[in-house]
Amino acid sequence: MGFLRPAQTLAAALLTVALAAPLGAQTYPSATDPRNNLRPGLKDAEIAIAGMRLVSTAPMPAPFDTLRGLTFVNSDLAFRGNLVYQGNFAGFSIWDVSNPASPVMVSVVPCITSQGDPSIVGNLLFVSAEGAGNRNDCAKGGVTDPADHMAGVRIYDVSNPREPRLVKNVQTCKGSHTHTVVPSPTDAGVVYIYVSGSQGARPATELAGCRNGTDPADETNSLFRLDIIKVTLARPQDAEVVTGARIFTGLGPAPARGGRTRAPRAIPGADSAQMAALMATGPRNCHDVTAYPAMNLLAGACSSYGILVDISNPERPLRLDAVADTNFSLWHTAVFSNDGRKVVFTDEWGGGTSPNCQAIHPLEMGGNTTLVIGEDRKLTQHAYFKLPSAQTAQENCVSHNGSLIPVPGRDIMVQGWYQGGVDVIDFTDADRPFEIAYFDRGPADVPAADGAPNSRARGTIAGSWGAYWYNGLIYSSEMARGLDILDLVPSEHLSANEIAAAKLVMMEEFNPQSQPRITWPAAFPVVRSYLDQLVRGNGLAASRTAAIGGALDAAERQSGNARRAALTALAQQVDDDAAGAADGARVRAMAAAIRDLANATR
Repeated sequence: MGFLRPAQTLAAALLTVALAAPLGAQTYPSATDPRNNLRPGLKDAEIAIAGMRLVSTAPMPAPFDTLRGLTFVNSDLAFRGNLVYQGNFAGFSIWDVSNPASPVMVSVVPCITSQGDPSIVGNLLFVSAEGAGNRNDCAKGGVTDPADHMAGVRIYDVSNPREPRLVKNVQTCKGSHTHTVVPSPTDAGVVYIYVSGSQGARPATELAGCRNGTDPADETNSLFRLDIIKVTLARPQDAEVVTGARIFTGLGPAPARGGRTRAPRAIPGADSAQMAALMATGPRNCHDVTAYPAMNLLAGACSSYGILVDISNPERPLRLDAVADTNFSLWHTAVFSNDGRKVVFTDEWGGGTSPNCQAIHPLEMGGNTTLVIGEDRKLTQHAYFKLPSAQTAQENCVSHNGSLIPVPGRDIMVQGWYQGGVDVIDFTDADRPFEIAYFDRGPADVPAADGAPNSRARGTIAGSWGAYWYNGLIYSSEMARGLDILDLVPSEHLSANEIAAAKLVMMEEFNPQSQPRITWPAAFPVVRSYLDQLVRGNGLAASRTAAIGGALDAAERQSGNARRAALTALAQQVDDDAAGAADGARVRAMAAAIRDLANATR
């Protein structure tokens, strides 16, 4: 576990956002944050933690337990039942977390596959593969015959999680750095896989139909599209690319700092004229796309742009809006608010291998930004957020993957920041995001004797690739150390009732990049969450919140018709309170939750 540093009050680490044209500004970083200057170590690094507790750390499986740069680091997570599927650049692992205090390794599948991001749908596991050295047969040694090259999405049958079976390698023109599951809105037996590939298109001699080009509007051009795979769940062996998402057409090159335009990544085999033509175009790939199927929306983190897409027809996605920001180096991933009115984008400044959360670095780069989605489905950018701690030059730190925590009445997300650790952020107010809880280890590398950083020399890449809330706990894929499981604890900014309400939301399956719509059961913790928020924010007179709390306690001691009658009467009283309340919307939400509870009482 490492050496624990006692948590200090979060008040010193909380963020203040003063609005400045055109965006909000966060005070950054805090010189007194307990995460500053933690003792280094791979297995025994010092730990700073607040607002949560570490339940367990499961070590890296033996086949992947090495310090060879990115070759064997853990990547993303997917969830189904009591199983956690953990990707790795060299394969994947399956964990049984029935007892979160002691996860059990079910199986390890070695397979050189580059990033290896996973998604799970029923008994099918989808795994991204990209890079020149990946082989169809998963063997090591690199590719000598182009016919053996695998770049796309691997499909495994995991009906027996102890013995996953490769069903098919679906080849795509640009490979798959990441992918996202989009269920068919008309056929429950079909899913689409949106494939984000960051390499150039493969030559047609290796994969027929692939072609690099310089015109985004040219539909024969494979470069400016996301491949879309259609999977009939009953026949995964028939999965194939059926179309491409052409969401880049008409976008020009995004400006960079200093007014320069960003040079696109070089395409192998492209001559100088082709590269000059590409300089005049906009993005040609997305690093990651996050779907919100219940809202028919997709947020594309597409290199130099954040893009909002309508996926009502998954085979014909339609771009709704696109924004660029000179402060964002690489739009990396996204998380929607549950109501679909906001989206948080992250910035992978430095590609995830550089220590870009030091005190010398600007707030606006390598962090988050919140965008509001208007009634016209256009994006308006609001404040930035970045870890308020000063990480060291030995720690690769960057804003990475996360998901919502289902607290009713608030927009809260948990997120991995590589060696910046795990962070819990409230973005309910798009102009004033703030930190609620954190977990951080010291650097994985020990500085050299002369004080110079040696992390790049050793090639140690570590920290939280992604942190996700699933069925009451936070799961973090630790790139070099294994799998961390964390639990939230009550604090000044998160009550026991809010945590209890979040734990009521249970999912059978969860792929973080295919965001589900959250609904809460009728329950007293849900009602009390709204009440706690009204007390904390002075949203309703103290005399009324005290009276409502007493009435809830009294109703809970009753049962049957008596409870239902008491709750029905209370809901009407709370509805009446809304008109004169400072936070009338939250009061009305509480009244609706009370009424739901009354209707559910038997």
